[in-house]
Amino acid sequence: MRTRATVAAALGALALSALAVPAAQAAGSAATSGKPYTLNVSFSNFKVAKSLKVGIGGKVTTAVSFTLTHGSGVDVTAEDFFAEPFLYHGTFGDEDTPQLFGDDFATCEVATSTTESCKGDIVVRPGEDDLLNSQAGAWKAGADAIAFNGQDPAGDKIDYTKIGYKEQGNLASTLVQRISKLTVNASPEPVKKGRTVTATGKLTRADWQSHSYKAFAKQPVKLQFRKAGSGTYTTVKTVYSDASGNVKATGTAKYDGYWRFSYAGVTTTAPVSATADYVDVK
Repeated sequence: MRTRATVAAALGALALSALAVPAAQAAGSAATSGKPYTLNVSFSNFKVAKSLKVGIGGKVTTAVSFTLTHGSGVDVTAEDFFAEPFLYHGTFGDEDTPQLFGDDFATCEVATSTTESCKGDIVVRPGEDDLLNSQAGAWKAGADAIAFNGQDPAGDKIDYTKIGYKEQGNLASTLVQRISKLTVNASPEPVKKGRTVTATGKLTRADWQSHSYKAFAKQPVKLQFRKAGSGTYTTVKTVYSDASGNVKATGTAKYDGYWRFSYAGVTTTAPVSATADYVDVK
């Protein structure tokens, strides 16, 4: 999983995570001294999508925004002042808590004499092991800011006491969900009016650790029908996926129209509806 250290390294800067450790650890040599002071900033109005739907590869990016409020002594316009949003799963402040960041720091614009309006991204690359299956579900949002105040993070002599740092959690919440897939095949095609239509399909979901889609068992799946010319689906019945993710349900052929399966989703797994299968009624 990428961390704040990777973001900083991409900019040729010091790994920011090192700034949060005690001086005894951070000052491992005479080249460094002290530890950062608490930067006089706070974060609010954090906005993030209600859910991030993540498959097994590629890149998932979601935009976020937040307000940064600062004291009069903080120069937020300095070239070496940075802020960034992040998501975390678990206990805020715990060094083992999984975190998700963007590929760059936030872009902030001065709003008032004490506030900035900031925008950034959260990026997930499931194919690069950013997530474990056990981490699907509720995540919280946080943000941090750092003022280097002229200290060179790439230099060999850093006075940490001149660097300001602040992070804040519990700003918002979202769901990081495993993408699900659902298929359907309705038969026979065509079918005589009044006869039985049998729909079969399969429900799977992203496995972030094997980078494949695997069966999702014991889940309620609705068989739905939409009459040709109508824009509304009606639920015919609800069935459950078996151990292999297979679903099977029957309905009565009354009109030409579209048959599909639909899954409402759960906290850890995104909802999905199969691409409908048209059946002609003779």
